[in-house]
Amino acid sequence: MNRTALAQLVYLDDAPPQLKKRLTGYARAKVPCLYLRDGELIIYKRPDNPIYQCRFKSADGKWLRLSTHKLSLEHAVPVACDLYDESRYRQRLGLTQQAHSLAHVAQITVKELRTAMDAGRGKVVYKDYINCIEKYFIPYFGDKKLEELTLTDIVEFEAWRNKQLARMPSGSTLNTYTSAWNKVCETAVAKGWLSERVPVPKLSTGGEQSKPRPAFNRREIDYLLDYMKGWAEKGRGTAQEMRPLLRDYVEMLFYTGMRHGTEAMNIHWKHIEWHTDKGVRYIRIWVSGKTGGRWLIAKHRAIEPLQRLWERNVVLNDIPFDQGLERSADLKIFVFSNGFQPPNLIGAFRSLMKDSGLLKNAEGQNRTLYSLRHTYATLELLENQTDIHTLAKQMGNSALMLEKHYSKLTATMAAERLA
Repeated sequence: MNRTALAQLVYLDDAPPQLKKRLTGYARAKVPCLYLRDGELIIYKRPDNPIYQCRFKSADGKWLRLSTHKLSLEHAVPVACDLYDESRYRQRLGLTQQAHSLAHVAQITVKELRTAMDAGRGKVVYKDYINCIEKYFIPYFGDKKLEELTLTDIVEFEAWRNKQLARMPSGSTLNTYTSAWNKVCETAVAKGWLSERVPVPKLSTGGEQSKPRPAFNRREIDYLLDYMKGWAEKGRGTAQEMRPLLRDYVEMLFYTGMRHGTEAMNIHWKHIEWHTDKGVRYIRIWVSGKTGGRWLIAKHRAIEPLQRLWERNVVLNDIPFDQGLERSADLKIFVFSNGFQPPNLIGAFRSLMKDSGLLKNAEGQNRTLYSLRHTYATLELLENQTDIHTLAKQMGNSALMLEKHYSKLTATMAAERLA
């Protein structure tokens, strides 16, 4: 006997008392309702829709209304029974009643990340998460469900991703993918689309060990600082503004150890102030970027590029520098004389490296703006004997990360003190 034959077709007026309460919503129009599974599952038609619908309670007591997508009762019944059985099965396994595609969850995640960034609550790394999600997760996984993924799916995805990258990703790159993946999973759990009891395969970490950034030694950095004096004055056209700006930018990176890009380019004059300690006046700068906000102390020589930047700004150059800092002007510091800020200074720095003959280090690695931050850390450890924890606070890193990347230097420092 098929499942249709086991069902009873009733109208509300004819329904048994115990079922009338379930069918109250259909009282005004005499909607034919078929009830199965001891009245737990109801199949019905809406007056304005030829498709059969079904209705049953979920584990949390809420009514679920689903379409069978069938025009005939004979075909609608097995579909409704399957939906009901799947719901009970998911209930026993601790799964949510409705699974969403990974693409849908990922899109919601991207929207939330962008909202956080627009509200000033997001981290800079959120941009990288969004890139991972939109460029790799959504195109590859599409309609697949998070709870249905297996380790094989992850292995195949990573092989596909590495092919798209055309290289083996470094450990830091893999950590970014893992963090982006975790964000998607967290969204699914927070929305109630994925149970915390369901194990979702993780992306792999590790990868190829990244090579140390090429730094400048003391002789090279002294040469560069001297070389830029004449180089900055020889610009023509756009370079007439770009070269002096780059000189000041390079010096500030070297005198502070701040990150180029987001940290440096978003500094306003109001973020710079005088700080006096034990009768000595220092320049203190507030920066905000990858690891949040922090105060850092600039080298005393940082006053020179700051004064040049102030004097070239047509809005500020009539105000004495010291007086201007006290007023905390809400203007960015790394700009042309008219207030325009170029998108970045990467190309200009590469030209400077070529012109100065310092583009490559002894191992043939190209130097970048990040090399200035690496140089700052190296010289602080070797020349100034700065302890690792103080340097970590200054640079916005963890002491563990600095020890990992500069372990050879810290060992040299210890040898010098102990020998």
